[in-house]
Amino acid sequence: MNKLVKSGRVAMIFILLVVMLAVYLVFLYKLQIIQGEEYYNRSNETTTEERRVTASRGNILDRYGRVLVSNKECYNLTIDTAKLFASEDPNSTILELIEMVEAFGDSYTDDLPITTEPPFEYDPNMTDIQRTMLEAYFKDETRVKEFKAAGISEYPSAVELLSYMRTRYDIDNSYSAEEMRKIAGLRYSINVRYSINTADYVFVQDASMELITSIMENKLAGIEVTRAYAREYGTEYAAHLLGYVGLMTQEEYEKYSLRDYANDAVVGKDGVEYAFEDYLHGEDGTVEETRNASGTILSTVYTKEPVPGDHVYLTIDIVLQEQVERILDNGIRILTQERMTEKGEQEAKGLWTFEDGFWEITGGAAVVVNVKTGEPLAIASWPTYDVTTIIENYSELMEAENAPLFNRALMGAYAPGSVFKPCTAIAALSEGIVNTEEEIKCEGVYTRYASEGYAPECWIWSSVAGEHYTHGELNVTGALLNSCNYFFYSVGNFLGIDNLEKYARDFGLGEATGIELVETTGNMSSEDTHMDYAGTEWRIGDTLQAAIGQSDSIFSPLQLAEYCATVANSGTRYSASILKSVRNYDYSEEVYTRQNEVMSTVTSAQYNWDAVHEGMYEVANNWQNEAVAKYFVDMVESQRTAAKTGTAQKGENIVNDAIFICYGPYKDPEVAVAIVVERGKAGANCAFMARQILDVYYNIKSYSDSSESEMSLLK
Repeated sequence: MNKLVKSGRVAMIFILLVVMLAVYLVFLYKLQIIQGEEYYNRSNETTTEERRVTASRGNILDRYGRVLVSNKECYNLTIDTAKLFASEDPNSTILELIEMVEAFGDSYTDDLPITTEPPFEYDPNMTDIQRTMLEAYFKDETRVKEFKAAGISEYPSAVELLSYMRTRYDIDNSYSAEEMRKIAGLRYSINVRYSINTADYVFVQDASMELITSIMENKLAGIEVTRAYAREYGTEYAAHLLGYVGLMTQEEYEKYSLRDYANDAVVGKDGVEYAFEDYLHGEDGTVEETRNASGTILSTVYTKEPVPGDHVYLTIDIVLQEQVERILDNGIRILTQERMTEKGEQEAKGLWTFEDGFWEITGGAAVVVNVKTGEPLAIASWPTYDVTTIIENYSELMEAENAPLFNRALMGAYAPGSVFKPCTAIAALSEGIVNTEEEIKCEGVYTRYASEGYAPECWIWSSVAGEHYTHGELNVTGALLNSCNYFFYSVGNFLGIDNLEKYARDFGLGEATGIELVETTGNMSSEDTHMDYAGTEWRIGDTLQAAIGQSDSIFSPLQLAEYCATVANSGTRYSASILKSVRNYDYSEEVYTRQNEVMSTVTSAQYNWDAVHEGMYEVANNWQNEAVAKYFVDMVESQRTAAKTGTAQKGENIVNDAIFICYGPYKDPEVAVAIVVERGKAGANCAFMARQILDVYYNIKSYSDSSESEMSLLK
């Protein structure tokens, strides 16, 4: 009978167990006895390092303390490159990370300016920092050598660069072209920072908690979560004023590093964020962190406390600002619809003469300023954009119709047309060219220089086809009411361009307004600048045209609003500074308080001012000027308005720009308004918007006087 278990097999199993036990005991002895102390010490090793603590940025508030921009604490995802590239397959991890980010609706940093799908091309709208990074990447010594060895040109095409990156970053051919582009984009974004002195790579800014949780659960190699601050907006409006923040460019780093900014500092890029960077930024602190070998933080000691930035109060009333933007947007929509209707009717009759691209309204602006101080209360530009998504949508905004990023209120430059005539009137009265009672007979055509081939017409002369009309005898008040070109040709001729230019500059036309934001100074017509703008020598006809707001004169809507305020207060022009005050980080101390600043003075007798004021009052309240008066005559006596329309010619078969200025109340001016609509056809077309803005101003004033005090933080 055979045994179930043979003794030889039992012996072999026993010997094998003894050998395994011996090996185990040897390793255990080595681990605990021979190397035990070393491993024990290593487990208790700690490291201490000093890192910078970013100070929170100051808030931006309106004049009544309403918070417009503040901070929110957020979490960024950063990449520990040592851990990521020590993993078995970093490219697989990178792709998994990117797909996870996209799945949760977050966005990640990809600085490679190449389209994301084939055929791959360089992005024509790459930003300045992307272009700087790309050039630095190309010029890196390692890259130059590798390009040369691979027979790649110094500035390769997008396809050549991606082909190089597939090899350089060991991206397997099993990845699709789109997947390869994603991996290359992230690796480039990390790699390029070794070629240029810029901020450390942040994979995801302001990551969602869902994304962070998912990444932590999947234990993906090399991802770390860091705390940070992001700007939070308390309004959807005032985008052109508030501006935005972003990481420094190389040029900005060279500037701000002298002020001890970290290389990953966030700085103002535009608007108030840029203009008041020195107040808003704050001072970073430092902290010593002690970690054990596993990376756990054991202690935190601040060696320098961070000092948050100061809080900036603007002169803007955000409630008025919001309403002005809405009024401007709705008003332009109404005018656009009227234009479409007009086009349809005239095309049906065969009378439409404008080609597409020369009649459509392309933009507009509205500005409201305090007459007694020059402070801007609202500055609106149309079209506008959402400041909260400007970084993500920058390329689209750059290509968007009618340039929404362009701040027309401050940077737009427009011929003023007839709104310039109060300036000409004051200049002529002050220089004794004409007095307040003297009348000039409008003959329709100004023929003084007819023998030289120049005989400009008054607008009324050919206003009705087949007929010729004139304004008859007019004094300066009547000339303003009727906007008589003939009258202003006459006084402008004797006034001369030098005098006219002097008064215009005293009114602030063609001069800086004093606002801290980037603005254009425009141009006041003069013999000195005429060649630059017109390319011809100055002639007498240019003086006559300058007197009615044409020739080379171009001004911003903000300048026109401040000019109107200067007329309203009889010649005192104040600075348009937008900074009301600054308080320290806990609001306990006032760092700066705005003082009214007189920029210039237009000196003239009060009876001269009275004549001009009366003429502007008649524009808004005389039924002879029905196109404007119908919007203002029903205002209560305490809110009566003075105004002037302007229609600026742009060229043959191009619809004129519409300009409108007004101030009120007439007897004790408080506020001045300027509105410009590109291709708005006639200044009177803006009158309904001006009336709505004034109504809003008076309504806001009625409750803010009793319920709000300036620069007090609202809850």
